[in-house]
Amino acid sequence: MNYRHAFHAGNFADVVKHAALAQCLARLSGPLHIIDTHAGAGVYDLAGEAALKSREAQAGIVRLAADPAAPEVFASLLKAVSSLNPEGDIRHYPGSPALICGLMGKDDRLTACELRGDDYSILWPWLNRHCLKAKAMQADGFEVALREAKTGQRLFVLIDPPFEQAGDYERTAQVALSVATGGACVMIWLPLKDLETFDRFLRRLEAGNPPPVLVAELRLRPLTNPMAMNGCALVFLNPPVGLQLELDVICGWAAQKLGETGAQSRIWRLS
Repeated sequence: MNYRHAFHAGNFADVVKHAALAQCLARLSGPLHIIDTHAGAGVYDLAGEAALKSREAQAGIVRLAADPAAPEVFASLLKAVSSLNPEGDIRHYPGSPALICGLMGKDDRLTACELRGDDYSILWPWLNRHCLKAKAMQADGFEVALREAKTGQRLFVLIDPPFEQAGDYERTAQVALSVATGGACVMIWLPLKDLETFDRFLRRLEAGNPPPVLVAELRLRPLTNPMAMNGCALVFLNPPVGLQLELDVICGWAAQKLGETGAQSRIWRLS
């Protein structure tokens, strides 16, 4: 699956991922060095050509913002969206670096990694203007995470690859295990296309004798078309205490409000 994010910004997966990211960071004590391994462009124009082609935000952040009974776990995400859209209509959506910038503690810092030149050319100027505690790098985020894990800092690592390369699943598992073994909290986002691909990834983690692992699985439609994103999953290594309750609310709301009939979510511990 080619997951160029400009086409999918603000969709159901972003709503789930970013709400969970906000809850996770709120439960971690600092100072933190936050590493976003696949940062993207930072902020996305929902009126741009790519977003209008898919219109996925209409069934994601737009629907969330229109729900007067949206659970409190979405408050940080909605606040970030509101700050980017002071005139009211949702025109811009915060990618993970922009969201993180608004959530960092006074002693936290962010390293946002992006290899694509077109996305990086948008990312670094935005961070330079809006977030003095953030640094953009046109670099392999996996390598940056592995290098920083050797420094003894307290790390939070967000791994959210586009899954365009055949080895992305295996490399994600390897890097996550390596940095988490050193004590880092790791959050991984995964598309849910077919059950075997997801189960194979979890088996890779289990085979690596991981630290505590928390899994959130959201299925919005049956897993019958492996070419479509039928849901998404979040995997946390060394998750903060209490995160499971927030994930249950986030994924439960998404299944009920954004999914087809029979949509479901579940949260469980892998180890």
